[in-house]
Amino acid sequence: MKQILITGDRSGSGKTSITLALAALLSRTSRVQAFKVGMDYIDPSYLSAVSGRPCRNLDSYTLSADQIRAMYSHGCRGADVAIVEGVRGLYEGAEALDDTGSTASVAKTLDLPVVLVVSAQSITRSAAAIVKGFQTLDPEIRISGVILNNIHGGSHRVKAEKAIEHYCGIPVIGAIPRMEEMQLAMRHLGLVPYREGSGRGDFDNRIAVITEMIGKYVDLDAFRLLMKDAPVPDVSGNWYSAPEKTDVKIGVAYDEAFNFYYADLFFLLHASGAEVVRFSPVHDALPNADGYIIGGGYPELFLDELEKNDRMREALYEVSRSGTPVYAECGGLMYLTESMTLNKGWQGREDDHTAEMCGVFSGTTRMPARRVVSYVEGTCAAESPLGAASFRGHEFHYSEV
Repeated sequence: MKQILITGDRSGSGKTSITLALAALLSRTSRVQAFKVGMDYIDPSYLSAVSGRPCRNLDSYTLSADQIRAMYSHGCRGADVAIVEGVRGLYEGAEALDDTGSTASVAKTLDLPVVLVVSAQSITRSAAAIVKGFQTLDPEIRISGVILNNIHGGSHRVKAEKAIEHYCGIPVIGAIPRMEEMQLAMRHLGLVPYREGSGRGDFDNRIAVITEMIGKYVDLDAFRLLMKDAPVPDVSGNWYSAPEKTDVKIGVAYDEAFNFYYADLFFLLHASGAEVVRFSPVHDALPNADGYIIGGGYPELFLDELEKNDRMREALYEVSRSGTPVYAECGGLMYLTESMTLNKGWQGREDDHTAEMCGVFSGTTRMPARRVVSYVEGTCAAESPLGAASFRGHEFHYSEV
């Protein structure tokens, strides 16, 4: 099986555009399985769309090395090519002096060759110094090739390529000029996750622009030659072994307002004997189920629609009072409070706007508040069906409850 990891020298290097395009190009002739390092939801939604298979998240802060190998092994079943997209720069993680939570950690755990995307705007020979630094910081990382982004003309490309290949001893397999068409396409894509049937035509048009550009300026044959070609050992064990029949029904909120879920949630629910029933808090009535999950998303963008579906809000309130388990996080937690307020200036509003929510929890939600993006360690009063008394996680929000 062909395997490779694509990372950047920093956030904003262009690695997402490049990974999307290469996955789309390879999917024309191969069965591509995409993976995303870290806890992001949006990039995996795009990678799932272009590959036609659920993108899987791999994160070394919240998962052990054995768990990462098991998830990777399960994801690769039935695929010909595995492409892993990194997060931020190659070495960014939870700590300054070790690689926990970084792309580098995943590359080493899975023994993958690395293609480094370098934003070469306004530099030529210095690009070689950047690549050399990435090579020498951790000798266990195999940087096998480089793709240059934000190139300004032929002379710029030649100098940067020549310097990297001379000083670093690895090939430059692509040099992508800075193009407003591609920048615009990515800016629009980065706003919301992809969802089947929602804006599909617009998504396809933007991906077509990006794929055409990358296909023109990256040597796809050279990219294939850099891939590791080896079987992926099946080490998934009993994690994903499904029972012969399901014995519990779990309702999962999934629509334009709530769609931040990791693919493994659904695989593991199925393996645990659950039948998953998706429902829309925006449009539907609450289905009968033994428990409910309401994940994150953008409830603030559909505030009025959520308020208008009062039969859903009332039903969630009633089932929670009857003892039916309801698990909510992020946007789902916001939805279960008494009300949500959008502050003046949010999305161009001229004054504060408040809508009633479910009222399962006492308290209100307000947006925007301070932006929070961080790995976290949490503690519970005691061990519970949700897990151990202590756990690791990730928070990313603009709201305040």
